[in-house]
Amino acid sequence: MPLNTQKIKALCFDVDGTLSDSDNVYTKKFTKFFPRFLFKNPAHNARRLVMWMEAPGNALLGMADTLHLDRQMVAVINWLSQHRQHSEKEFLLVPGVDDMLKHLHGRYPMAIVSARDEKTNLAFLEKFDLAKYFDVIVTGLSAKYTKPYPDPIFLAAKKMNVSPENCLMIGDTTVDIRAGKSAGAQTVGVLCGFGEEYELRKMGADEILEDTTKLLKIL
Repeated sequence: MPLNTQKIKALCFDVDGTLSDSDNVYTKKFTKFFPRFLFKNPAHNARRLVMWMEAPGNALLGMADTLHLDRQMVAVINWLSQHRQHSEKEFLLVPGVDDMLKHLHGRYPMAIVSARDEKTNLAFLEKFDLAKYFDVIVTGLSAKYTKPYPDPIFLAAKKMNVSPENCLMIGDTTVDIRAGKSAGAQTVGVLCGFGEEYELRKMGADEILEDTTKLLKIL
């Protein structure tokens, strides 16, 4: 279904693979392990592997979404978020995201809707001075259930004082798209992260973009 930009009153952003980028140094190192005669795009496959290694929670949620084990996997990830030891993570930014957020700021209320824990999300936002652009931060433990359930989007919409139907969920995985559709929101799938175009379209993404910064062209 084509994106209806007239309905959009607020924006919800995933973090890993949507705002946060993978480590290109490691991507280049892993590319050699994906021979071209077996893989159509070795660099893409290597990048996806690195992202899965850097954000295993997203990988687990994606697998759970495919296997229809959402409730069980969400319980595991919530437990890990509460009990794991936090280490210093080297965050990277999808090129151009800071400028994009600057241009969108003031035009729409904006929310982070992430399955990650609060400490990690805040560390990422503070490193790149992005927190000032967001009105709401919803993490993996903010709502009763995290993505792919609609609860985080319902919560973000409520805090931004808009209807979920007037939100646009932007993310790179089927988990993001499914959460958005379940909440009645419109969705945009971006190809700079974990997800593949065919699976994002199959899940019902209203729009597919090469990367998150291309959002400026359609809003």
